[in-house]
Amino acid sequence: MTSSLNGFRAGPRRIAVLSVHTSPLEQPGTGDAGGMNVYISQTAQEMARRGVEVEVFTRATSSEQPPLAELSPGVTVRHVQAGPFEPLARDELPAQLCAFTSGVLRAEAFHEPGYYDLIHSHYWLSGQVGWLARDRWGVPLVHTAHTLAKVKNSLLAAGDKPEPRTRVMGEEQVVAEADCLVANTQVEARQLVELYGAAPDAVHAVPPGVDLERFTPGSQPEARRALGLPEDAVVLAFAGRIQPLKAPDVLLHAAAELLRRQPELARRLVVLIVGGPSGTGLEQPQALRELAATLGIAGQVRFLPPQPGAKLRTVFCAADVVAVPSYNESFGLVALEAQACGTPVVAAEVGGLPVAVPHGVSGLLVPSHRAADWADALAAVALRPDRRAELAANAVPHAQRFSWRRTTDSLTGIYAQASLAFRRALENRAEVAV
Repeated sequence: MTSSLNGFRAGPRRIAVLSVHTSPLEQPGTGDAGGMNVYISQTAQEMARRGVEVEVFTRATSSEQPPLAELSPGVTVRHVQAGPFEPLARDELPAQLCAFTSGVLRAEAFHEPGYYDLIHSHYWLSGQVGWLARDRWGVPLVHTAHTLAKVKNSLLAAGDKPEPRTRVMGEEQVVAEADCLVANTQVEARQLVELYGAAPDAVHAVPPGVDLERFTPGSQPEARRALGLPEDAVVLAFAGRIQPLKAPDVLLHAAAELLRRQPELARRLVVLIVGGPSGTGLEQPQALRELAATLGIAGQVRFLPPQPGAKLRTVFCAADVVAVPSYNESFGLVALEAQACGTPVVAAEVGGLPVAVPHGVSGLLVPSHRAADWADALAAVALRPDRRAELAANAVPHAQRFSWRRTTDSLTGIYAQASLAFRRALENRAEVAV
């Protein structure tokens, strides 16, 4: 980074990353752990490789967690005690923000003033903490929402609960106070401006990346042997948290429709559901298994727990198609990871998924959540080897356009811009006061 403005260092040397409700140390795919965990972990490690120290503050959920844990060289995770040593539902967490904020401020108080150069908060709960820390420490606040309540509430799955007014108000406050807002796509950037009144010049669209060293093409026969699947199977896969928002039930209904149309597929069809209950899905953790039984496809559906990266790659390599039927996705990291493995994706045409999955190039987008439409799209890929091969050939080159290095390059520029703008604002206020 270059120096500017009376010797002020344009880029930060130490960043406080706030992630109240979920830790980058947790396994994505269950509870509240998902794409945001991956985002924080990957960008923090990329920052550390560039000589920037990163400290991630997250809520302690067990008395066995150490106060400090090393994620990787240069990246420290601080477990802040706030509330009971147990996972809490997101609607219970606002009551613990005061305690969490106190823990964050106390950690900084043990150091010389100016220890942290910048705050990057993730999700609105963290933004509330970041807003106060920003004013106390006199450093800029960069915020990434990851999901937006107003958008989620406009695209609810049937029977799902809307996000509370408390969250909507909290997001509006954070948008108003943050120095810079990072959106995953231009669509999300427009939503921040149009729905939340964000200043257009404060919003930056930066697409997430994919771990291109971990998610790579592999042998489908070998992957299927590793999972105990027949080599001639027609494999449809879903990976993510089991909750109405992610809509794995849409895949089950589509699979049942495929079998209704082609009963002979019953011997070969395998539907892999990888993940664990989360959010409102915790209220009926067996609902998906019960649905499979009701639809008469229990024999075709296999449930796997959340898988670490190497094993998740095996799932993607084994699949003919990876389905992402969510009602809303700010981006959809699973879609990119699957394509990086050379597997076509069929995704809902919502949120950032049209960026992650270019229609007709490396996958297909479905404009509805109707079983018939999803059965059409899945059949067009999984049951047509020529079409599948064409999409698969384009999947890897598309995914390679996205990397965590490129994401971090953009974040680094935003951090420098936010730091300089914040410093200038401070100096201007000082001149006016004089």
